[in-house]
Amino acid sequence: MTDFRDEELLADVIARLIGDVRHVAVGNASPIPATAALLAREKNGNGRPYVSLLGSPKHTFWTDGGRELFDCAGQGRIDVFFLSGGQIDGQGNVNLVSIGDYEHPKVRFPGSFGSAYLYYVVPKVILFRTEHSRRTLVPKVDFISAPGANEQNVFRPGGPVGLITNRCFFSFANGRFTLASVHPGHTVEEVLDNTGFAFDRPAQVPETEPPSPATLRLLREVVAPQLAEVYPQFARDVFGVSLPLPGAAASR
Repeated sequence: MTDFRDEELLADVIARLIGDVRHVAVGNASPIPATAALLAREKNGNGRPYVSLLGSPKHTFWTDGGRELFDCAGQGRIDVFFLSGGQIDGQGNVNLVSIGDYEHPKVRFPGSFGSAYLYYVVPKVILFRTEHSRRTLVPKVDFISAPGANEQNVFRPGGPVGLITNRCFFSFANGRFTLASVHPGHTVEEVLDNTGFAFDRPAQVPETEPPSPATLRLLREVVAPQLAEVYPQFARDVFGVSLPLPGAAASR
């Protein structure tokens, strides 16, 4: 089997889930989803999807940050977005606010930003969490920043389609997660022991398909140099790729 890093496996799983869509947007501090979005574009080979990385002058067409992101999403011009959280529960609810009593929290998170809005209006939202533990995947979140479900009389074209963690991939449908595959080196028992919410699973849970040699070549030779512009430390640590120093070409 070809050697690969965990980040490469996760990016490939997410890229396959993205598929062939028009436009993928990635928020701040999301290097693995950003890697996946760029990989999906390279694998499709047709210029789709257009990839917008918030905070990247090169990989986005807007100039007004989050406000323009929300505007594009509201117009139906973003097909895929990513959300994570300090807590995620079995109903697909995401907590980005606090743990414990709201007035006297034990832990404070950065805040919801536009998560609830984007969760509703973007057709395909992929949940992502690298720490797969009972601390992060809980029976019920302490605060709902973004709800996984809604009342039947509320129009909602978007919502969660799956959750990728460092241990496995859960698909999501009808308000419930299903264990779709377990990553190489991990087991179903491990997933059960480290997941706080109940989920469905088939009698035989398949192993997550590893990235092919062709996919690894794309990641390392094509995607990584593009990624270095907005995530230089991640590109260096995972792929060994660094941006050239300013003026380096002129000095040679």
